[in-house]
Amino acid sequence: MPAAIAQIPSSLARFVPSSGARSQVGLFLLAYFVYSAARYVMVGDLGAAQAHAEWIVDLEQDFGVATEASVQKAFTGTWMLWLLNHAYLAAQLVVVPGALIFLYRTSRPVYDRLRNTILATWLISVPVYAAFPVAPPRLADMGLVDTISEQTGFAMDSSLTTAFYNELAAVPSLHVGFAVAVGIAVASTVRNPVIKTLALLWGPAIGLAVVATGNHFVFDIVAGIVASAVGYGVGTVVARASTGRPATAAAATRAPALRPAFADA
Repeated sequence: MPAAIAQIPSSLARFVPSSGARSQVGLFLLAYFVYSAARYVMVGDLGAAQAHAEWIVDLEQDFGVATEASVQKAFTGTWMLWLLNHAYLAAQLVVVPGALIFLYRTSRPVYDRLRNTILATWLISVPVYAAFPVAPPRLADMGLVDTISEQTGFAMDSSLTTAFYNELAAVPSLHVGFAVAVGIAVASTVRNPVIKTLALLWGPAIGLAVVATGNHFVFDIVAGIVASAVGYGVGTVVARASTGRPATAAAATRAPALRPAFADA
C-alpha cells in the first residue's frame, strides 16, 4: 500500500480508488472524449438530417409504429413527463457511470462485458452518425416540442450545450441501447427480485423517455438496441482474442447471464 494511502484512516481509505479503478476511469474519460469529438466533428447537414427523419416517419407509418406525437401528447401536463425528462438526463450522465462503478465493485466479469460493450458500441456508432445524420423529432418539423428544454432548465438547443454534443446523432439511440445493456448487466448480478425487475425495466423506461421528450423515433430505439447487441458481440470477440482464450462451450457455460439476455433482446 502506498505510504500516502497508509496514512489515511481506515474509514476513509476504502473510498480512495485503487490504481486499477483510476486506470479504468482514465480509459473511459479518454474513450468518451474521442467519441464525443468524433461525433461532433462529423455533424451532418440539418436539411439532410430532416430528410432522413422524414424517411423514418414514412417507414414507421408503413409498419404502424409512428407513435411519437401520440406518446408525447399523452404525457403532456402530467407528472410522469417530469420524471421522463429527468430520467433522460440521468441515463447517460448518472446511471451508466453509476452502474459501471457498482459492477466494478461487485462483479468484475460483468463489468468487463458492459465496459467492452459500451466502448465497441461507441466505435460502431460514430460512422453511422456521419453517414446517416437524423434530426430528432423535436427538430424534424413534425409538431413535437423539446420538453426537456421547456421543463428542466437544461437547454438542449443552446449554443453552449450543442458545443458538447451532436444534435443530429439520433440514430442509433445509445440512450436506449445502453439502458438495456445496463439493465441486463445489473439484473444478472443481483438476487433481490424487486431490484432485478427494476433493472430490467430501466431499458423500456428510457425507451419511453426518449420518445415522450421528442428526442428519438421508435426507429432510433430499435437501432440503438441492435447497435449495443453488436457492440456486445464485438467487445466479446476482441476480449477473447486479446487474452488468447478460445470460445469453448465450458467458458460460455461459466459466463454470467448477460450473453443469453442480449441474444433475447
